[in-house]
Parts: sequence; C-alpha cells; structure tokens
Amino acid sequence: MDAFLISTASVAVGELGDKTQLLSLILATRLRRPVPIIAGIFVATLLNHLGACWVGQWAGKLVTPQVLRWTLGLSFLAVAVWALIPDKMDEDVKTRGAYGVFALTAVTFFLAEMGDKTQILALALAAKYHDLIAVVAGTTLGMMIVNIPTVLFAERAMRWVPIKVVRIVAAAIYAVLGIVTLAGGRT
Repeated sequence: MDAFLISTASVAVGELGDKTQLLSLILATRLRRPVPIIAGIFVATLLNHLGACWVGQWAGKLVTPQVLRWTLGLSFLAVAVWALIPDKMDEDVKTRGAYGVFALTAVTFFLAEMGDKTQILALALAAKYHDLIAVVAGTTLGMMIVNIPTVLFAERAMRWVPIKVVRIVAAAIYAVLGIVTLAGGRT
C-alpha cells in the first residue's frame, strides 16, 4: 500500500505546474472536449508510466537498497529544483486531423511526458518498491488527480492560483521528501 500511496502523492505534487499540466490546460481551452482529452491523458500516462516503471523495476534489481535510497533522495531534490523552472509549451495546438481529439491528446501527452520529472519519478519509485502494478496505478492516479480538474476547470484555474506559488510549494514538498529520504527516513 505504501508504494501506491507514495507514488500517487509524489506524482500529483510533481505534476503541479508541470509542462504536461500546461498541455492539459492548453488542450482544454483550445479543443473544449473534456471527455476525449481526459481519456487521452489517461491512456498516454498509463502507457508512458508502465514503460518507465518496467525499466525502473528492472534497474532496481541491479543495485543495492542503499544506492536506491540515495538515487531516490537525490531525484526528489532534483525535482525540487526542476519544479522552480517554468515550463514552456508551444501554444499552437492543431485542432484538425483525422485522429480526433482523443488521438491528438494521447500522442501529444505521451510525447510531452517523455523524460519529464513525473516519468523519472515513476522510474525511481518502481526501482525502490519492486511493485510494478502499485507504482503504475499510483503514478497514473497522481497524474489524473491533477489533470482532470485542470481540464474540467481550465478557464477558472488560470484565475485562481498563480503558477509561481504552485511551483514554490511543490519544490518545498520535494525538498523535504529528498532530505527525509537521504537521512534514511521512510518515504
């Protein structure tokens, strides 16, 4: 249960203010079709994180628990710094095409998630916990917890919370997680 809960919380926090959340916002405001956008985000996240977690679980068998702890702790600290760096996305989202809103969302979201901090977290968490299903389910749920409201409330979200505040809070949370992990605490 720890793997699922920690994966969910870690990725939900990491997704706040991330480029894929910004992509969700752009798609929602441009395409105005929330159901296929949400479905596309879900499929893209599930496939992307399944691949990342599979690699992470495989890598986790090759290194010691101490190396994994340091890797995860340093990953959290790196994500804390990364959270402070604004993401920039090309706002010219094309709305035409034979594949429709679902396919456009799934492909663009999958590609945007490649090498993203939440994908790297998924990989690191799978290496640590050795529970592929729990980590994939948790990381996917974490992405959906942030992106569903983003899509549904895109217009209002831009007025509610400044993105800079979201970045600072997310960075602080990750810094604490990194320090606790490096100190040998349980994450």
